[in-house]
Amino acid sequence: MRIANRRGLSVSLNGAHEVLAVRVVTIGLVNKTIVHPREVFADLIQDRAAAFCVAHNHPSGQLVSSPEDDEITDRLQDAAKILGLHFIDHIIFSQTAWWSFRENGKLTDGY
Repeated sequence: MRIANRRGLSVSLNGAHEVLAVRVVTIGLVNKTIVHPREVFADLIQDRAAAFCVAHNHPSGQLVSSPEDDEITDRLQDAAKILGLHFIDHIIFSQTAWWSFRENGKLTDGY
């Protein structure tokens, strides 16, 4: 069995929420990855995005947000407000399932 590294993705969306681009923002270790908002927003601004989603995998299969996941979500939400971008969702996924910050009440600002 191959253990995958964590990967962080960003999805740039236009005003109609159509996908403009999907990018790998960060590749980390098996149990951790580090992402800074500037890496996420650099691509979004370049794409002239109106909205965005972010996602990352949990190779362990555990679909529970960590304190670090919660913190980066809060930081991205704060930065999105300043930039006037709609933060649609932050998704954690495994090979078989996914977990949504918005659906679980951890991302409530905006829509």
